[in-house]
Amino acid sequence: MTYEITPVGYILSPYKEKFAVPRQPGLAPSAIASIQLTGDANNEDTVRGLSQFSHLWLLFLFDQNLEKGWTPTVRPPRLGGNDRVGVFASRATFRPNGIGMSAVPFLGIRKEGSQVYIDVSSCDLVDGTPIVDIKPYIPYSDALPNAEGGYASSVPSTMHVQFSSAASQQLASSDTGNYQRKVITEVLAQDPRPAYKKSKQDDKEYGVHLFDWNVRFKVSGQDIQVTSLEDFGE
Repeated sequence: MTYEITPVGYILSPYKEKFAVPRQPGLAPSAIASIQLTGDANNEDTVRGLSQFSHLWLLFLFDQNLEKGWTPTVRPPRLGGNDRVGVFASRATFRPNGIGMSAVPFLGIRKEGSQVYIDVSSCDLVDGTPIVDIKPYIPYSDALPNAEGGYASSVPSTMHVQFSSAASQQLASSDTGNYQRKVITEVLAQDPRPAYKKSKQDDKEYGVHLFDWNVRFKVSGQDIQVTSLEDFGE
């Protein structure tokens, strides 16, 4: 049998492409995003009582990967991109049904005209990702202090991020520059490069679309240097 799922909304986030999106929620805590509810779900009644909760579960579609299929085994970045595990022993984006889930802090509800928004932080979703369901996080059942995390039991190590003087000046001239600098720092500190690149000398300059910036950066040892910011808005 087949079933049809209709999104209840879409995420509005700083991440304009898949590259450099944090691999789990919570790794870039400063990043603020909004869920724009749609259709029948765009109704104040659907969020009645939601403000009682501090965190939410977001169920979403890996919509950019759905047409690319999936394989029974994958190479998790946490294992260096070499060792394989079963797809159900991973959070890989290429899955039989392309469904992901993230627990995120709930910031509030906004209404602009007839449009209802749910504001969250720390999300790991590309801008425009379809949200298929929203559920409250229930601490007594969802927080399992004795759970074991297998190969992903520890928080990933981070890199030191620096900004060139030119990039710093560009951010300083923006009303939201301090916020954007925090998010860029938290994202790049995770070292978004492919896993196989991380153990080799890498002279390449990378670029990632965050906010309206093409953030250009290079890696040297455990340091990441933001070399320039190119304005996508121009």
